[in-house]
Amino acid sequence: MANQLTSFLEIDPQSDFTIHNLPYGIFSEEPKSTKKVGIAIGEWVLDLALLESEGLLNLEGNINYFNQPTLNQFIESGKQNWQHVRKTIQSLLSVDNPILQENSDLRNRVLFSKNTVTLHLPIQVSGYTDFYSSKEHATNVGTMFRDPKNALLPNWSELPVGYNGRASSVIVSGTDIVRPSGQIKLPNNERPVFSATRKLDFELETAFIIGKPTQLGQPISINNAWDHIFGMVLLNDWSARDIQQWEYVPLGPFNAKTFASAISPWVVTMDALEPFKVKGPEQHPKPLHYLQENIATNSYDIHLSVEVQTPDSEQTDVICETNFKYMYWSMAQQLTHHTIAGCNVQVGDLMGSGTISGSAENSYGSLLELTWNTTKPLTLSNGEKRGFLEDGDRVIMKGYCEKDGIRIGFGQVENTILSAHTFDFNETEVEQYETV
Repeated sequence: MANQLTSFLEIDPQSDFTIHNLPYGIFSEEPKSTKKVGIAIGEWVLDLALLESEGLLNLEGNINYFNQPTLNQFIESGKQNWQHVRKTIQSLLSVDNPILQENSDLRNRVLFSKNTVTLHLPIQVSGYTDFYSSKEHATNVGTMFRDPKNALLPNWSELPVGYNGRASSVIVSGTDIVRPSGQIKLPNNERPVFSATRKLDFELETAFIIGKPTQLGQPISINNAWDHIFGMVLLNDWSARDIQQWEYVPLGPFNAKTFASAISPWVVTMDALEPFKVKGPEQHPKPLHYLQENIATNSYDIHLSVEVQTPDSEQTDVICETNFKYMYWSMAQQLTHHTIAGCNVQVGDLMGSGTISGSAENSYGSLLELTWNTTKPLTLSNGEKRGFLEDGDRVIMKGYCEKDGIRIGFGQVENTILSAHTFDFNETEVEQYETV
């Protein structure tokens, strides 16, 4: 059980950003003003750049770690600095520490209402990988599109399946999503047509951020993998299912996935998540030796949910509730397998979990599963139905951990869908585009 801490700030016990959390992000006082590192605490953002300039963080080296537009430089400084800053901030915010509590001028300069600042992409993403590590999700998709008796391919239970995605289209929560267009193969047509996707979907995921780099040709041992992970974010790995179905054979997703992958603005550290570790699912068959973990708890009890709000609705509808602990392959196993052939990793690399689904129908982490590819459309509270997402729909993902009276959360990742771009075609193509 973690020690109970109390801040001098008034913080709602149900806040995602208690003194036990202290996630890192990038903020600016105006949308286009200087970006710098902050920490979320209750309803405020704590300015680490100013604390650093005031000499209250005392990190080694003559470097400004926090007057930076991304977290990368601080992350690269190493675990000792991560832990030092966390302990220092917890002390400065403690009810027993007078430094901020009794200095109203300093307190007013370093604390900003979170409603008055702009949040930005917290890291410079050098590489992005997406895994496929939920057994329930993989089984659902395999059942839908292949033989239900052989829903999982033979390799799925032997290794963490994944693919290298597109880092340039990783975006922060709040960024609008333009409906993507591409080739779609309709069931009764011999050839594909060019169209805006009709099956725009979310994927409820988390992602971990690499905190310690490696050299090319240097695999990461399963026993050292956790040392290379800085923290976690929520991830909505947007997907165009009809584009994906046509293009993914033989090399996997391409345009169906490259248009946007959205992450939450606050990075929750592994130290904050430590009290919420749990044992992951039993793995059968037993993984090959290089993937065998020698720890009792290798997963996390993270409650996850998805809400949708349509343009005609005044409220959001919770359409999915699941948990990270259902993930079959752990983050350490994912990272170890990712590097076993010698692939190097860099600080800021983003590793997506893959869609997180549970066994109950309301715990499926995508509309593809929730509506069983539109055969079981969802009915929302205002009577509207959804098979896949429509223009103007807003999707909100949330996540939190709670145990022994201690709560930490990820905030949310939310995006709104805009209509597709229009294109100049010849007459035949225009007709196809408009009628699909």
